Amino acid sequence: MLKRLFKSTFLFAFIGILSCGNQNKKAQSSEEIAVNNQEERQVEDIILAANRTEAYLPMLKGKKVGLVGNQTSIMKNEAGEFTHVVDSLLALNVNLVKGFAPEHGFRGTADAGEAVKDGKDAQTGLPVISLYGDNKKPKEAQLEDLDVLIFDLQDVGTRFYTYISSLHYVMEACAENNVKLIVFDRPNPNGHYIDGPILETEFKSFVGMHPIPTVHGLTMGEYAKMINGEKWLKDGIQCDLEVIEMENYDHSKTYDLPVKPSPNLPNAQAINLYPSLCFFEGTNVNAGRGTDKQFQVFGSPFLDKDYFDFTYTPQSKAGAKNPKHLGKECYGRDLSEIDRVGQINLEWLIEAYQNTDNEDEFFNAFFTKLAGTKKLQSQIEKGLSAKEIRDSWQQGLEGFERKRETYLIY
Repeated sequence: MLKRLFKSTFLFAFIGILSCGNQNKKAQSSEEIAVNNQEERQVEDIILAANRTEAYLPMLKGKKVGLVGNQTSIMKNEAGEFTHVVDSLLALNVNLVKGFAPEHGFRGTADAGEAVKDGKDAQTGLPVISLYGDNKKPKEAQLEDLDVLIFDLQDVGTRFYTYISSLHYVMEACAENNVKLIVFDRPNPNGHYIDGPILETEFKSFVGMHPIPTVHGLTMGEYAKMINGEKWLKDGIQCDLEVIEMENYDHSKTYDLPVKPSPNLPNAQAINLYPSLCFFEGTNVNAGRGTDKQFQVFGSPFLDKDYFDFTYTPQSKAGAKNPKHLGKECYGRDLSEIDRVGQINLEWLIEAYQNTDNEDEFFNAFFTKLAGTKKLQSQIEKGLSAKEIRDSWQQGLEGFERKRETYLIY
């Protein structure tokens, strides 16, 4: 019965802006209601790769399987309940040998940058190997007992969100050790646009490995295809890659994650603002860590309290045990109620720099890694406007957009 249950195709519930009405508008006609209902069905009918068991179970039959996953590696059954992919695969009698954990850990509870240790999954007893810290790339010995490795992580569409860096190293290790890689694709909640400076390869790091813009507009499956196609792996090797595609998805569809992808991205607003506010991580400004509005507020004790009328005090919390400016009153902005954005907002960064009492200490070395270039800091220090900075990105973005077209699935 379990087998029949999971072999059926599941529908994944999505919450989109199309489902929200406006009571201030005039009553809709029957034609308008029909159109809106059709649009709602299109969003709700997205079928995740993890749910398409008919597409990948034949590849796993008789194989020793590993999984790169975390708390976002879930699927929804016919009863409307979320189940972890680990539990589902085991229920389907897949020979799951071990798991691999990226930044934040297998269950997603570790702080950003916190060491993730090898161990066992508390719920299944499955051995779990850390892919963060000193072991970002699976070692030969860690793959030698595997035939297939599944990669199933929920990305948020930015260059500095490290799950795509984990993807790179997993692909490289699989290519070197003749292990097939299967990517379970998931929607990109920031997949409706591309934006930001292109990373310059001299500033390559774990928060930026490839010459792509800050917001890349690709799903994890599309990104894996780009890594392979552009031969970005060591020595140009290519991975034996299979992408399990979603059904009824396109990049224009709004997607609210049912599970936090990491401790400090608690909701759709934080995820939407993350590409803009994460630049503050490379400054002396707090981006909401230590509050209940992570990546929805920013502030610092050094910002002009006469210019910024919003205040908050970061506290030690799960996922932010020692946040920037712990216990100190910060002056800044509350962005938790603003409308959804479709580009990187530079105005907040510029106004913070122009209204701090210590410009010389505003930026730190991490800013260049996040930006992928030294130009952005220099442009802000020179007083360039947001428009002037954005104009300098356009040639690079146009080139990337042409490259991106080659790898689009949806």
